[in-house]
Amino acid sequence: MNVRITKKMVRELLEVLDEIVEEIRQEEKEKYPYAEWERKREIVKERLRKLPKYVREAVSAIRIEKRVGRPKKVDLEKRVMLFLFARLINKSNRDVEELLELFEPLFGIRVSYKTIERLYSDEEVRMALHNLFILLLKDEGVSGEFSGDGTGYSLAITKHYRSNPKKKGKDFRYVFRIIDLETGMYVGFGYSAKSEKDAFEKAMKMLKSMGVKVNSISLDKYYSTRKTLRMFDAETSVYVIPKRNLSRIGFDWLRVIERIVEMPYRFLKRYFKRNLSEAGFSADKRRFGWLIRQRREDRREMALFAVGLWHNIFAVRVMR
Repeated sequence: MNVRITKKMVRELLEVLDEIVEEIRQEEKEKYPYAEWERKREIVKERLRKLPKYVREAVSAIRIEKRVGRPKKVDLEKRVMLFLFARLINKSNRDVEELLELFEPLFGIRVSYKTIERLYSDEEVRMALHNLFILLLKDEGVSGEFSGDGTGYSLAITKHYRSNPKKKGKDFRYVFRIIDLETGMYVGFGYSAKSEKDAFEKAMKMLKSMGVKVNSISLDKYYSTRKTLRMFDAETSVYVIPKRNLSRIGFDWLRVIERIVEMPYRFLKRYFKRNLSEAGFSADKRRFGWLIRQRREDRREMALFAVGLWHNIFAVRVMR
């Protein structure tokens, strides 16, 4: 475009966008993809049947040096399956201990609630889960068309993230998850005890470490900053709505604004694909809970990473 973009033009453009935002928001909400889970249960069932195979492959990629001291009673493959089982049923460690009495023929082990809690800080289990995360993505494929959003999990049963007006403080921990719009799978995860933005930066580092290419991404207004735009290369289409108090346009914002001017309706349609992130968080919290029981930070992070992993196991292709 050869037209010079001014701040006045941006303000007028945002006013026009406001007029069609609600219409598109409702259209996208009607496409709530997780309602399709029941119709595509066979995909999930097949992934669940293959889970032991995935775990075996994830564990086989780890080389563990012999160490001094007493060896672990339970081998790594069983520890990973036990950890995943504990996260899936979302019960206290004592409840899991009692359930294992019933499921002993399946797991072939009896462990105490303390052993279950230690799995959350088991470095070997952590590495295996990371490998499992990557294996699931490789098997399904990643489109490069993403959406990202953050949410909070409560440390106190009396406080829920959605009903807390400030959504801050020592009673919450933050996660940011980047979701692939075609598969419905999370491709990036970040955890923080400080802020949602800190979790976002960690999720981006994870994407970069895995070498995942970002073709496009939708983010809400909380990430409507020049610093955020500079985290993506020139080939990435970033769908974010500028704030009204935008002080300086500059080259970073120019690419976004030109895309809005050229195709405002298409821009907003793509921007509201971020509803998939919100729907994902809602589904995860209904299935796995919104409360973190662990007391150590490393164990809290491990618990929430496992939620994202289980999300990917239950995910189905959703882009339309």
